[in-house]
Amino acid sequence: MGRGVSLRPRVKRVKGSGMQMHEIGPSLGVLFSELLAGAAAGGASFILNSGDAGLLRSLDLLSAADASRSVHGGATIAAHTQHMRYGLSLMNRWSTEGANAFANPDWDAPWKMSTVDDGEWTEIRSGLRTEARRWSEVLARPREVTGVELTGLIASVAHVAYHLGAVRQINKDARGPKEGTFPNPRDAPTQPRS
Repeated sequence: MGRGVSLRPRVKRVKGSGMQMHEIGPSLGVLFSELLAGAAAGGASFILNSGDAGLLRSLDLLSAADASRSVHGGATIAAHTQHMRYGLSLMNRWSTEGANAFANPDWDAPWKMSTVDDGEWTEIRSGLRTEARRWSEVLARPREVTGVELTGLIASVAHVAYHLGAVRQINKDARGPKEGTFPNPRDAPTQPRS
């Protein structure tokens, strides 16, 4: 989803020569869902700490003023959020249109966003939710992909993880549970085996 990335296959696609998403799609879907919706308290998690609210609920904790603040001259949370929304919209277009979705991306536009009002912040978060829901459905859908396309699918999950971390560095109120505030599986009572 970053600048200069193209999902155009470098070789002519031959039916039956790609990889099948049914083998990796469910795992990508689980990881993407955890990043967005969080990890249940005391439940299994792969990326986030147990009980972490995830990206979408973390963003909901922030006001438009919070989302508009820059730290050390860096991008605002609003810009990071709009960038994720835009990137996922391109991935969703790719899922229906193919590589043409990446023909002329404008990666700079989301980064120009700095100050947002309440209505704009609500609209950006709503748009991110919509694009993320659509992308979750794409990840779950069986399809044949080339190696470059598979790399793009995996990168889409990693890219959202990166921006979740960036948001949490900008504003402490968007952070997940502090270390030591979530249960340690080693401390849980064990069930006797029957």
